[in-house]
Parts: sequence; C-alpha cells; structure tokens
Amino acid sequence: MKQPKGFEDSSNPEHVCRLRKAIYGLRQAPRQWYTTFTSYLLQLGFKHSQADPSLLSLHRKHIHIYLLVYVDDILLTGNDPSAIKTLVAQLQSQFTMKNLGNAHHFLGIKIDSSPDKYFLSQTRYAQSILKLAELQKCNSVANPLSTKLPGISPTDQPCFSDSSYRRIIGSLQYLTLTRPDIAYAVNMLSQHMHSPEAHHTVMLKKLLRYIQGTVAFGLPITRSNLTLRTFSDADWVSDPITRKSTTGFCTFLGETLVSWTVKKQATVSCSSTESEYRALASATADTIWIRKLLADFLIDHCHSVDLFCDNTSTFALANNPVFHARTKHIEIDQRFVRDHIQNKIIRLLPISSEDQLADILTKPLSTPRFKILRSKLTIGPNCRFEGEC
Repeated sequence: MKQPKGFEDSSNPEHVCRLRKAIYGLRQAPRQWYTTFTSYLLQLGFKHSQADPSLLSLHRKHIHIYLLVYVDDILLTGNDPSAIKTLVAQLQSQFTMKNLGNAHHFLGIKIDSSPDKYFLSQTRYAQSILKLAELQKCNSVANPLSTKLPGISPTDQPCFSDSSYRRIIGSLQYLTLTRPDIAYAVNMLSQHMHSPEAHHTVMLKKLLRYIQGTVAFGLPITRSNLTLRTFSDADWVSDPITRKSTTGFCTFLGETLVSWTVKKQATVSCSSTESEYRALASATADTIWIRKLLADFLIDHCHSVDLFCDNTSTFALANNPVFHARTKHIEIDQRFVRDHIQNKIIRLLPISSEDQLADILTKPLSTPRFKILRSKLTIGPNCRFEGEC
C-alpha cells in the first residue's frame, strides 16, 4: 500500500507499506474478510455449497444450519434456535458483529413474513429509481413494452441523456431480483447503453411508468411441495440488427418461482428449432445447478425434473438418438440434453404455447397476455400487507 498522505517517511518516500492485516476500504479487503470468515466457519464444521460458495451449511445429527454471506452482510437460518444462538455467540467472540434479529431487509430487499409465506419486494428501491428519473408523479401504464416500436421523428429529442439512461438501466438491473416481469424489457434496453437512440429512451420511460403503477409488486415464497418445474422458450432472430435469438426460462420449486433468465444467445441460429434447443440446453444446465443447491438442504430430488418446451421440432430432436447433418452444429447441446434425459435427471414434456410461462421472458406481449403470464409467475402486491385480495 502506498504511504498515506501526511504520514510519509521523509527518509524513504518511495517505500510502500506491507499489509499484515486487511484495511477496510481497499479492494483486497472483501476477499480477505471472506477468506478469514469462512475459514473460521469451516473449523466449526460448516461446508461450502456445491452450487454457490457464498452459502455454507452445517449438518450435525438433527441440527441443520445455513449461512449466506455477502461481503459483510450475513443471513443465518436453521431448525434449532438454541444452536443458532450458540453459533452467533461464537461468531461475536471471534469477530466484531451485531445481531440484528429476524431479517426484515437484506441487500435492499424487504422481507415481509407471515405464518404461511415470505414476500420479497424492493418498493423503496423502485421509488428511488423513479426519483432518479424525475418521474415520481407520472401516470402509470399496464405493460412495460409495446408490441410495436414507438413512432419517433428525427427531430424528436430523447427523454433522457446518455448518462442518465445508463444510470437508470444499471439501477433497473438490480430491481429484476424480485421483478421478473420487467426482466425482458431491462435486458432489451441494456443492449443499447453505449449509444441509446430517441426511441430507446421512449421505451425506457414507458418501462418506468409501468414500475410506477406496480411499485409495490414483489415475489412471494410460499409453503408448497418441492417439485421442480422448468419452462424453456426462445424468440428466434429477435434482434433486428444482429439477428441473434433470445433465450428465456424460469424454474419453480413447488409454487414458488426460484430462478429465471433472459439472455441473448451468443451465436445466430439458423432455425427456430436451433434457437429453442440452445435455450433448452441453458435451461437444463440451470436446473442441474438448482438441483445441486437443493442437495445442500438435504432435499431428496432423485426423481426427474419436468422441463417444458412448446417447440415440437425441439422436442422430437431431444428424443432422437440420430444426429443429422443439419444438427451437427448443435451436437454438444444435443448430447448434453439427451444425456440428462437418459439418466432420468430431467423429463422433457411438451406444452402448448398458450401455457408457456417463459413467453414473458422472450418477447413483448399484448397487455392481456402479459397480465395472465405475470399472475402465473406469482408476481403482484402482497395482499396481507397492502390490504388487497
């Protein structure tokens, strides 16, 4: 570390300090803290999750404790309150930390709890984004995107400057943690951060007006069965410039949405079947990751995971052991999916386009269709705390 200003050694001004202890504020500090903290947890008997290194678990006879660490924010849960209390005392004896009690906020996410569910929301954060855009009192709309591009003349001025556009989009990306209904819109607008045009700023303004009307929306976590279901979809050549397709998939644990992805595919697909199959391979990989994560919670998932796809050609290709000349360029994806089907880790099932929940993650939709899929994703206000039903 360079010598601090005002404390330089006059006889050795070019010398640097050797750090024997990490100093808060330096870029190395989070890594040093994580290493020190997790090393102590490993001594106590914790083990790292196979799927996520920030999740550690302790299983000792009937005691099961789970600890999630994000830099210096820690979330702790388990099935034995006395064991948790003992663990907190051990941590406080080793580190300077404060027990904040039951979780109500974590990393900007509000956690409302009731006997039958938790409700995750980012209302204050969404309001701060509207304040940043100076749209606190704007009129709301029912759909974050239009199915057609807005009509803009060359003389129209953009709604936001380039720097404001980037700041708002960057903020919206964190809001998608509890708002998958805006994930596709944010993903699409994020692709133009380097040089947004006037119609992109108009689309961003409409997205913010949608957030204004749904500022209290969030994601419920309810008690239900532990069956995994994944819905996979793709929109072929959706990008008008690069002609790349968009992958979208979402995974439910029982009735709770636990994972979702919107992503532009890395290469151009020659057919809708190819784009759908690439999305299917990505969805399979994500499902396997969730399956490993559930294994850390001692949840038995030996049975197959249901993976739904609405493309009949993709469904036929996944169950066909013969590789054709037209499918050699996706042979790796095909083998990956087929291996998991044969090992009965996943079970590929057909589904009608009307029931395909991943549609909301791959394309702009009409308002009635958007509202139907949003409700099926369980996104909405918290009835218990909003006084609504």
